[in-house]
Amino acid sequence: MRSELRWSLALLGPLLLLHRPAGAQVGPIAPTTPSFAVTIRPELADGAGVSGRLLVVLGKAGGPEPRHAIGQTGMDAAPVLGADVVGLKPGGPAILDARSAIFPVANLAALRPGRYAAQAVLHTNRDLNVVNAPGDLYSDVKSIEIGPDAGPSTRVELELSHKIADESLPRDDGLIRYLKIKSKLLSDFHGRPIYVRAGVILPRDFDREPERRYPLRVHVGGYGARFTNASRWMSTGSSFRSAWMADDAPRMIFVHLDGAGPLGDPYQVNSANNGPYGDAVTRELIPEVERRFRGIGNGSARAVDGGSTGGWVALALQVYYPEFFAGAWSFCADGVDFRSFQLVNIYEDANAYVNGHGFERPAARDTSGEVRTTMRHECRVENVLGLGDSWAMSGGQWGAWNAAYGPRGADGRPVPLWDPITGRIDRSVADHWKAYDLRLVLEENWPKLAPRLRGKLHIWMGDADDYFLNNAMHRLDAFLSHAEPPYEGSITFGPGKGHCWQGISEAEILRQMAAAFRKAGAIE
Repeated sequence: MRSELRWSLALLGPLLLLHRPAGAQVGPIAPTTPSFAVTIRPELADGAGVSGRLLVVLGKAGGPEPRHAIGQTGMDAAPVLGADVVGLKPGGPAILDARSAIFPVANLAALRPGRYAAQAVLHTNRDLNVVNAPGDLYSDVKSIEIGPDAGPSTRVELELSHKIADESLPRDDGLIRYLKIKSKLLSDFHGRPIYVRAGVILPRDFDREPERRYPLRVHVGGYGARFTNASRWMSTGSSFRSAWMADDAPRMIFVHLDGAGPLGDPYQVNSANNGPYGDAVTRELIPEVERRFRGIGNGSARAVDGGSTGGWVALALQVYYPEFFAGAWSFCADGVDFRSFQLVNIYEDANAYVNGHGFERPAARDTSGEVRTTMRHECRVENVLGLGDSWAMSGGQWGAWNAAYGPRGADGRPVPLWDPITGRIDRSVADHWKAYDLRLVLEENWPKLAPRLRGKLHIWMGDADDYFLNNAMHRLDAFLSHAEPPYEGSITFGPGKGHCWQGISEAEILRQMAAAFRKAGAIE
């Protein structure tokens, strides 16, 4: 559920610019505080220079490349600095120093003395907001010493000398296929080519029965889950593979949607910032899958499922497109009632970071109740990753929610629900979120939706969810359990169970979906 890297551009000066949030307190820079001068290899820059979000990561000496730790939370996370750059050209370095956004320490001077492995990353990919995206640039790893033993020079020089290869689809493998198609709907919205992707797992004996047509299981993974995860589902020994290949397994096509877009995970729904992703999935991608792989091609022969992010998406797609699917199977869904957006009531609370008692608001816990991270902590790392030092442009979990649910500003960027530094909630922005508050949508539209959703909602939720998502689910349950006419679905809570508790086996999911297809008359 947590954060990924975000590309960023800004217009702050003639060559390259370093930005900090309004109100940031920056005192005099101590002479022993390190700074980082990042240059670019000439062959990696064109005449206009290269723009994006520049990061410097300080990993453990002798460990993996620091760039692979970008987005991690926790007080022991690799320190990372961030700044916007525009038109970076050979010769003129971009400087990251005590004025730059930083995480998890309070400031650059607070770094623990010792040896670090430093690496610079310039995120340039506008369309895939993921860590180490195709086209991003990065430097070699440089060992540095920070502290009193570092010597008189505190300037660290790093050169962007490598470029991540352009995207290429994995090779088809047995029953696994991969698709990438240009979306006209999304391209028209963004004003440039935008592609949607899917991993497809074909049913056993697909090639032996060339006349047979199949229903679809559309799957959405956790936050940022890529379509290439289809290969993991079919890995040797996986419970899914065992269920999928069993002699008595219901035969259907498995479609894994892609959790990456220009602003992070697009949540597969239409939104003011991401564009018409829901329409792209239902009108472009899924019909293309059915055309290529002999899908039955109607709503009585489609089911949608997912966990965490995918749990919310599965419910949202079923609710927003009630006749496009024959049922939704949702596990540990993201917040379905924004009175409990994790622990924030976006309609009544004044601040996201501090609760009504004046304490820092938790964001994650373990099943014993111990707090792992706070709201402020998680948004701080996203502030480092995001354009303008703002979580709203980070492409991380909080930024992606905000992009999917919130309004678009006059500058073309998502308007943050709360101030990146103070956490103060903007009540006018909260009004726009109501269209994605699934409990509210169902309650306000139940007379129209009830007959189209009857028996289609199947939900599981751990009652000790790591991200407090059970609170919102109980609110949804309070409505649905007394809704008239009855919804004829189910919400099952697992006492003491944390995030990603599924509650039923993969084999049972397939059997339940097949039963829904038979009930709808799609299969015999």
